[in-house]
Amino acid sequence: MNTSEIAQSTAQVISKEDLLKHWQGHRSLTRKVIEAFPEKEFFEFSIGGMRPFSALTSEFLAMGAPAMKGIVERQEEPYQENSEELTTKAQYLEKWDRATEDINKYWGQLSTENFSETFNLFGAYNFPVIQNILYLIDNEIHHRGQGYVYLRALGIEPPFFWER
Repeated sequence: MNTSEIAQSTAQVISKEDLLKHWQGHRSLTRKVIEAFPEKEFFEFSIGGMRPFSALTSEFLAMGAPAMKGIVERQEEPYQENSEELTTKAQYLEKWDRATEDINKYWGQLSTENFSETFNLFGAYNFPVIQNILYLIDNEIHHRGQGYVYLRALGIEPPFFWER
């Protein structure tokens, strides 16, 4: 191992595999939040003018897998939410599961070196790939918090945040 390889390996805090596991853990928790909503409230309930959780879920679906596809294929596509009409919670969960598979597929095509490359995510976030991925995770966590507030306001105990 040369000096450059040693420096690179010792500077790493989390492996590529562990970062995917972390992200997919958050996605698993978000899926549990989706499942916890009654059908009607998933589409209609909001507080203070915030979007219903179905709309937030549409945002997650428009970001995660499409972002990974764009990063891997180096295609800077604009952000497109609501590209298909989903009318039931079951349809959202089915699409969620397909997106999970797509994220895993594209993740497998990334190399560790790709993380430091700059990519213009959705034509709006021109940062290193690692920062784009962390943005996707942070955005989901942020909006999932809204789902927790909604569930509590509905008298529903949300899943424990550590159950990923």
